Amino acid sequence: MIRIEGKSRKRAIWILFASVLGILVISIIILRHYLTELPRIDTLDEYRPNLITEIYDINGEVIAELFVERRALVPLSKIPVDLQNAVIAVEDQRFFKHWGADLHAIARAMLANLKHGQIVEGGSTITQQLAKALFLTREKTIERKIKELLLSIQLEKDYTKEEILQLYLNQVYFGQAAYGVQEAASIYFGKDIEELNLAESALLAGLPRAPNRYSPFVDVARAYRRRATVLYRMVECGFITEDEEKETNYYPLPFEKHQLRRSQGSYFVEYVRQILEPKYGSNAIFKGGLKIYTTLDLKMQKIAEKALADKLDEFDEMKKREGGQPEEIELEEMEEVPERRVQGAIVALHPGTGQIRVMVGGREFEESQFNRAVQAKRQPGSAFKPFIYTAAIDNGYTVVSPIEDSPVAYYNDGINWKLLSNTTDLSDIDPEIVKNINPEDIWIPQNYKETFRGRTSVRDALAYSINVCAVKILDRIRPTTAASYAEKMGIESPLEKTLSLALGSSVLTPLEITAAYGILANQGIKTNPYAVIRVEDASGNVLEENFPEEEAVLSAQTAYIMTHLLKEVAERGTGWYTGRIGRPRAGKTGTTNEFTDAWFIGFVPNLVTGVWVGYDDNQTLGERQSGAVAACPMWTEFMKEALQDTPVLEFSVPPNIVFVKIDPKTGLLALEDCPDAVLLPFVKGTEPTDYFLTDKMSEGETGLPFSNPVEEEPSWD
Repeated sequence: MIRIEGKSRKRAIWILFASVLGILVISIIILRHYLTELPRIDTLDEYRPNLITEIYDINGEVIAELFVERRALVPLSKIPVDLQNAVIAVEDQRFFKHWGADLHAIARAMLANLKHGQIVEGGSTITQQLAKALFLTREKTIERKIKELLLSIQLEKDYTKEEILQLYLNQVYFGQAAYGVQEAASIYFGKDIEELNLAESALLAGLPRAPNRYSPFVDVARAYRRRATVLYRMVECGFITEDEEKETNYYPLPFEKHQLRRSQGSYFVEYVRQILEPKYGSNAIFKGGLKIYTTLDLKMQKIAEKALADKLDEFDEMKKREGGQPEEIELEEMEEVPERRVQGAIVALHPGTGQIRVMVGGREFEESQFNRAVQAKRQPGSAFKPFIYTAAIDNGYTVVSPIEDSPVAYYNDGINWKLLSNTTDLSDIDPEIVKNINPEDIWIPQNYKETFRGRTSVRDALAYSINVCAVKILDRIRPTTAASYAEKMGIESPLEKTLSLALGSSVLTPLEITAAYGILANQGIKTNPYAVIRVEDASGNVLEENFPEEEAVLSAQTAYIMTHLLKEVAERGTGWYTGRIGRPRAGKTGTTNEFTDAWFIGFVPNLVTGVWVGYDDNQTLGERQSGAVAACPMWTEFMKEALQDTPVLEFSVPPNIVFVKIDPKTGLLALEDCPDAVLLPFVKGTEPTDYFLTDKMSEGETGLPFSNPVEEEPSWD
């Protein structure tokens, strides 16, 4: 019996030894398996959490933030000691003593949870929580806990306690879309992290365990209790006294979330994103913490957004009073009649640099992300005429060159438009002339009011936006010439090189035509429009920097003559309403057929602004809703307020420009007693040298070089 018992004991020992050895071998195999699957800890040497990209305006004010997680990195030295201690007290009291896992904390948590019958305390250390947040998923499995433990040991081996605490405080989630202590301080208290007091630090320290549950914005009583728990733990650890605990417990909680920065200038922000994302990628834009310095003037942007909203709302109210939407819809055809609202765009640039100061692409970005300032291709109507007149001035015309405002008809021979007859009525044309011409190939341009002034001057033709005169000038200089001038002035959209170009038949965007007008304000120097001045990475390294790109595309003299002509448009012609801004300005209205588009593009020496109004579906704005009516008031409201605190500037006169007193009825030099004499600019050598003397008219001459001006209100084109 004794031998049997001895043998049994030996067998038991061997079985135990084999079992332990087997478990050890299996454990080593499992451990090696998990170790090979663990993420590389050394990647933390280049720790780059998701950071907020900030976009700034020209004055350094934040316009918008782009992010996946709201986080701003701060060093441990800037985080209040009270906050560090509060986190250690409530999350990991033995943080500076353990090696990654804390067996004491695990045992304490198990007892506390058993006592309360629910989970009231966790056993994970700060290091374990960091390992989980950085490298693992939230799944509750044994495998994940093993990996968490192994990663924690590695973290403790490779990094100091201070480095681990800094990583944790910048990584942890505090609720309300706040990642890291800096954003938490901003959202809960509207403060920088360094400004937090003990009560605020204790509240934040209590949030990571259950951010929504302990939020003061969700449950005030529970938030008070949680803060009290944190303070009690701080007393336990010797971080604060009992008196400090009692005093701090009476400190009020925040009841309202501090307003996050609301994105402003949304159309511009999206425009910038579309420029930069292809260069740097989505991760850099939304997670890289870039600092993007732009050309936008936020003050002007707000003024423009308000001007557009106010004027378009007024327009909609007017349409309702007139009888509803332009197109009637039968109620039985649909459950609800959709409200079709008029749209618009405003874009403004500094003509000397090309920097975009304002970009409003529509009424509401949330309603429609279509940026009409840069994406809407619309016919400019008469707003295109300055390109025709620029080409004419540069090719020998002067401000008083005569043009016959009279009926005219053209036909297309398959290649070009050619003069057919001086009439507006096909029945007046000899049947023999038109018998072989398809009526669809005949074009008869009409003036806005379908009236004709007779012989007129360039300055009056543009001031009153006389269509027939623009067409006749284009016919003389040729469409290809005018198109080439528009193109070198920055028009990139394809242009139809036909006579209808004079009336703005080719589509283009508000940004490109506004930038082109800026060349006239800048004495013939083209500056390409741009939105981004500088981009820096999270460390302050400059990734790109942009500067104005200049190119002389017109002579300063031609640019000035055109500026003067457009000043007359704004003073006595179709842009007369703009006089309310109370300073020298120049510009041109534009209206398309059926009143589908209304424009005003205008400038002062240091700002050029374009306004477009219309429906997205090309429906008519309504009778007489021209550029002068629908667009000019919006331009005027914006410019008046945007320039309110800036000095009044005159347009600079370049060399080789001479001013001569002209009789507006003749286009010749004015006699001393001429009551209507006007001072007009000419390129030196092109000014008139003769007087018109009626007593020296040759036999057979009748009338004056220009028809007598008609006393009437300016055209609304």
